[in-house]
Amino acid sequence: MELLTRTGLTFGFRWLHVLAGVTWIGLLYYFNFVQVPAFAAFGDEGKARNIAIDKVARRALWWFRWASVATLLTGLIIIGITQNYMKNFMADDSAGGVAPNASIFVGMVLGILMAANVWMVIWKNQKVVLANASNVLAGGEANPAAAGAGRSALLASRQNMIFSISMLFFMVGTSHFYSVFNEATSAKAWTFVLISLAITAVLELNALGILGGKANTNKLLWPYESHKNALISAFSLWAVLWILSEILLKK
Repeated sequence: MELLTRTGLTFGFRWLHVLAGVTWIGLLYYFNFVQVPAFAAFGDEGKARNIAIDKVARRALWWFRWASVATLLTGLIIIGITQNYMKNFMADDSAGGVAPNASIFVGMVLGILMAANVWMVIWKNQKVVLANASNVLAGGEANPAAAGAGRSALLASRQNMIFSISMLFFMVGTSHFYSVFNEATSAKAWTFVLISLAITAVLELNALGILGGKANTNKLLWPYESHKNALISAFSLWAVLWILSEILLKK
């Protein structure tokens, strides 16, 4: 009955955390790499598109948003049941060094922000899109606000995809990469965290349209205009954060 011990429970919730995360991020990639390009081929008012939105997207979005909740909750439970998880967090004398603490903190913030985007931006706007599709299929008039809502949801979804590459790197890297970085001081670790969070905040504000609006003519929205652009942006962000960690967390 090892699974019922503190160590076993920690492992069990880590397993569930990964399982939920695979479901969540897998659907995020499905939306960005498969559904959005495919639905675009139908045209904005195509009946086939509205059927797909009503029958396929609705189901996928249910799993998507609740998988994000499961991922977030299991992560918080892991923090709660792991003995001394936050003890000496980001302190020079913390067990195993401060680099893993900085790594997991950046990964956690990205994950929490992504979950917030799911519920506060993507799902909020997708409800308008889903309602419009159902209404049009029933013979009603199209909601003129649906296009704007879909645009807002798309921008947030693409930003989540961009964040996901770095989030997964730092989550996995905490135990399998940054655990050997034992020379960093807490001051440098916090510098890495604060710079990472500043970059993250700028990108999030950009995706929300706060920096330059949401129109297609906004050049700041280049990272979100196609899944290829988003991929380039995702790995560019990862490269910047990784190089930053090499500079600040190693010595």
